[in-house]
Amino acid sequence: MSTQIVLASSIIFILVTAIPLLFLATSKLGPRLKKGREKNISYESGVTKSIGSSGTPFSVKFYLVALLFVLFDVEIIFMFPWAVNVRELGLFGIAEMFSFMALLLAGLIYVYKAKALTWQ
Repeated sequence: MSTQIVLASSIIFILVTAIPLLFLATSKLGPRLKKGREKNISYESGVTKSIGSSGTPFSVKFYLVALLFVLFDVEIIFMFPWAVNVRELGLFGIAEMFSFMALLLAGLIYVYKAKALTWQ
């Protein structure tokens, strides 16, 4: 047998035995709470009495601002390699990056004119 088959079968054997053993150890060694009032309170937040429904919808503005942030933040991912290699890319690379930045600026102007960033 090749060493790759031995290694793969060893890893599979370890995973197949280790994962159920970890689940078993967690269930046996972990803390147990009795069912009841203490089990159902929301201890993470520290809020003892909730106000309103948890299904209250958020404003779409939260999601829109988050999406726009991610969209315009990703441009940095594309600009960094360009900045590192700007001398090797030459004039064509500069023209490409300025056209990319112009496209992003046009998108930002569109978002601004659509008043997507105004908060009410």
